Amino acid sequence: MSSAEWVTTSVPYLTARQPGKGDAWSAETAARGRRGSQRIVQAGEASAPDGIAEVLGLEQGAVVVGRRRIMYLDNQPCELTDTYYPLSIARGTRLAGTAKIPGGAITLLAELGHVAVRACEDVSARLPGEEEAEALDMDATQPVLQLVRVSLDAGDRPIQADRMVMPAPLQQLRYDIRIG
Repeated sequence: MSSAEWVTTSVPYLTARQPGKGDAWSAETAARGRRGSQRIVQAGEASAPDGIAEVLGLEQGAVVVGRRRIMYLDNQPCELTDTYYPLSIARGTRLAGTAKIPGGAITLLAELGHVAVRACEDVSARLPGEEEAEALDMDATQPVLQLVRVSLDAGDRPIQADRMVMPAPLQQLRYDIRIG
């Protein structure tokens, strides 16, 4: 990854894309003259990892649909993204497969009738695990940022949970919050 810091905001990743538009990551990077891509490493049904069942409002160990991706910026790994959905939403849909979803998962969720109206994010810093450091092509002694996001619908029901891990020295998260 280049030494240039990447500044990002969550908002484009929370709304459905217009028909025919690509995913939010590819669009954001292209708008900045960069190349963003992703590789889906794994998808399907599995037990929810620690912390994910809780934010989805499920019992510990509940089965969810998960998608594990490695995000790339200019062909360099820059983020590990694990996304989880309740079975009632994702079982038997393209969310459970390894194929790229046209317009992204948020667009598919909207097509399925699940639209997020708010999201809660928790950001923490820690050292990466061995597998994370290897996947991100970084030294295990450098810190990562971990962002856990839960997206909720109008009934305050969780429809998606994300766990993202990013090299801390190269990342800046920006929040623009309107009050009132």
